[in-house]
Amino acid sequence: MPLGLDCIGTPLSPGATKVMLLGSGELGKELAIELQRLGVEVIALDRYANAPAMQVAQRAHVLAMTDGPALRRIIEAERPLLVVPEIEAIATDALVALEREGWCEIIPNARATALTMNREGIRRLAAEELGLPTSPYRFAESEAELRCAIDSGIGYPCIVKPVMSSSGKGQSKLSGPDDVAAAWQVATAMGRVQSSRVIVEGFINFDYEITLLTVRSLAADGSIVTSFCEPIGHRQVNGDYVESWQPHPMSAHALAAARAMGKHVTDSLGGRGLFGVELFVKGDSVWFSEVSPRPHDTGMVTMASQAQSEFELHARAILGLPVDTALRECAASAVIYGELDAPGIGFAGVAHALEVPGSALRLFGKPESFKKRRMGVALVRAADAATARSLARLVASRVTPVRAA
Repeated sequence: MPLGLDCIGTPLSPGATKVMLLGSGELGKELAIELQRLGVEVIALDRYANAPAMQVAQRAHVLAMTDGPALRRIIEAERPLLVVPEIEAIATDALVALEREGWCEIIPNARATALTMNREGIRRLAAEELGLPTSPYRFAESEAELRCAIDSGIGYPCIVKPVMSSSGKGQSKLSGPDDVAAAWQVATAMGRVQSSRVIVEGFINFDYEITLLTVRSLAADGSIVTSFCEPIGHRQVNGDYVESWQPHPMSAHALAAARAMGKHVTDSLGGRGLFGVELFVKGDSVWFSEVSPRPHDTGMVTMASQAQSEFELHARAILGLPVDTALRECAASAVIYGELDAPGIGFAGVAHALEVPGSALRLFGKPESFKKRRMGVALVRAADAATARSLARLVASRVTPVRAA
């Protein structure tokens, strides 16, 4: 791809500019919409039919995303300019081979996709290669190894996660030895792929955690420039995001440390695009937690708070276009859960929810609901983040999932 895409071809024409999304959830849907606004032809892939991004793409394909030969066949048939992973569980070996052949570009690159797919890869990069401060950690491949790792230095309380998972899936907080067996079972059962390898992390008594959206884009001279969105505060339950707000207040020292850390890790990963860098903060001290080389679920708040949302930023950056990370006003987001196990549900109370001043909704259109599946998000702009948080929770509470008639 040339530095800076000066010409975008018309969709569905021989000269179309094609972008393929690997994963078609709610984040992919918003990215697809932003790409569509720029006249890009979008091809959406996922493991199930009618995923959210598929509903707004020119074409869609259903496949097991970890099936390397099947993934390669579709990429070869479609011939996209850019291949953009939106989830972690992907056949990264196929992406490495395609990138080496040089006829399509992996965003941000195949190495970054492979490293961030696996918590072990990104933790070893951050702590052992880059020297970033992290919580103490060990890896284990059996319940006995897990107990040994905790007893030999990690201690209690601690956090156990699958090495391959996202959005808190399979995560447990352990208070003592009696919690180990259950945590092992949860972690090995709920990872993105079948694996008996877990990470156990020492517990950091942090004041708060943030997502620092970090953008690597092209400057006018073709060099890479790094820019940052204002810090996003978020609250999680069992490792899964339930609300976020922007901006989150930080000391000048902590903010500078966070930005230095975000630049260090994203410089190492390389490529173009938006990265979600997760950090723990206590006073002026900052610890690295994780990084995603794509829009982040906590960053959905930027659809209300920023001049350009995280999805527009990602779309512009990967296409080599100018970006603007400016904050427009304070805002917050709150998750709307499915609350039902059923296909094709509806949502009651939408009009009542949108009576709240400064509010907006994103209902994702997922074809099947589960009680704890994220099915939508409430967004509210307000004079300050605290007010926005309160109102976002109110908006979310007024939306009621209902069984289809």
